[in-house]
Amino acid sequence: MRIMKRPNILLTGTPGVGKTTLGKELAQRTGLNYVNVGDLAQEGQLFDGFDEEYQCPILDEDRVVDELEDKMGDGGVIIDYHGCDFFPERWFHIVFVLRTDNTSLYNRLESRGYTGKKLQDNVQCEIFQTIYEEAMEAYKEEIVHQLPSNTPQDLERNLEQIVQWIEQWMKDNN
Repeated sequence: MRIMKRPNILLTGTPGVGKTTLGKELAQRTGLNYVNVGDLAQEGQLFDGFDEEYQCPILDEDRVVDELEDKMGDGGVIIDYHGCDFFPERWFHIVFVLRTDNTSLYNRLESRGYTGKKLQDNVQCEIFQTIYEEAMEAYKEEIVHQLPSNTPQDLERNLEQIVQWIEQWMKDNN
């Protein structure tokens, strides 16, 4: 494994919890590279069919991993995606699972046009901590952290904590 000068970070959580807002702001403040996996898949057409029930393309996880492999080896990447168990464990130095209270999440998803089963399933996913459990199974427990993501104050606090963590990581590893 190559020596990395900057850490790789995974931001994960149910759709609508604030991963993209946090990731973009974090990249601006730290100079790390931000990758939204949904956008990456869209640009490279990294799909494997279409899910009629949820009305969305199905991600080709293998092709996404292939696409990201070189970038991740260099370090300094923030990955944003609602799934996490298909990324290689060796990629990440820390994993943040964003959590939002159900009423806020419901409203955020509804404003994005989510309806019916897609809306209900995503809110249930949050209630049952599905993504957090997925992260705990896929990565070492000590690198997985939950962050509240309900208010602008939460966003600011999360940014400050993660920036401090990055600075400390860089001191410890360079």
